[in-house]
Amino acid sequence: MNTLRFLAIIPARYASTRFPGKPLAILDGKTMIQRVYERVSSEIQDVYVATDDDRIASEVMRFGGKHIMTSPLHTSGTDRCYEAFTKINGSFDVVINIQGDEPFIYPEQVSLLKNCFNDSETEIATLVKPFSHEDIVDNLATPNTPKVVITKDNYALYFSRSIIPYKRGTDRHIWLQSHTYYKHIGVYAYKHAVLKELTQLEPSSLEKAESLEQLRWLENGYRIKVGITEHETIGIDTPEDLEQAIAFLKKNK
Repeated sequence: MNTLRFLAIIPARYASTRFPGKPLAILDGKTMIQRVYERVSSEIQDVYVATDDDRIASEVMRFGGKHIMTSPLHTSGTDRCYEAFTKINGSFDVVINIQGDEPFIYPEQVSLLKNCFNDSETEIATLVKPFSHEDIVDNLATPNTPKVVITKDNYALYFSRSIIPYKRGTDRHIWLQSHTYYKHIGVYAYKHAVLKELTQLEPSSLEKAESLEQLRWLENGYRIKVGITEHETIGIDTPEDLEQAIAFLKKNK
């Protein structure tokens, strides 16, 4: 396992419908992209930001990070990751994809992704977090939080914006107390040859139905190993999310 060489790529674009310039937003004195970079680089030696914007590239150089310029035409972080991978010198076995709007990613979560490749069968890895038994069913039901069901040996069976599994014959308000539900944490790692194959797949019917890219991979027969984390990450999609993140930082100093 320890002979595998890992490369971490952080896709970051400036143009965002809901939050333009998001990677450069300031969280308690540091840009979001710097916070992501520092957390990932505490676990991975080789880390690059993959961007299509000179302003983000300049910020990465300012704090001493490494970057790769990529096409502005990519429709997914997976495609941007693969282009960056082809441009980075070095021989890497596994590519880790951490989105540039995850400033609270825990180093232990990056390590957990790496450990998924202790299983030689692992092609792709991702993370899930159990919902708390004290959570409310409305948080389970929101389509903004994809859910995952997994096998006994921790491979993903399916991802959905709906509640899965449906607990037949049980009041929905006690579903969380009677079953362990998992929310998806959207970070990935891929064997480099698999990453190339994924970028060549056409969008699938399940992916289009749920608007979840990982369903394209499952529908084409790829297996996704799942690491289970107890840490919550806070993705930032809007300026309102940023305000919540700043409050979170102040509270947890």
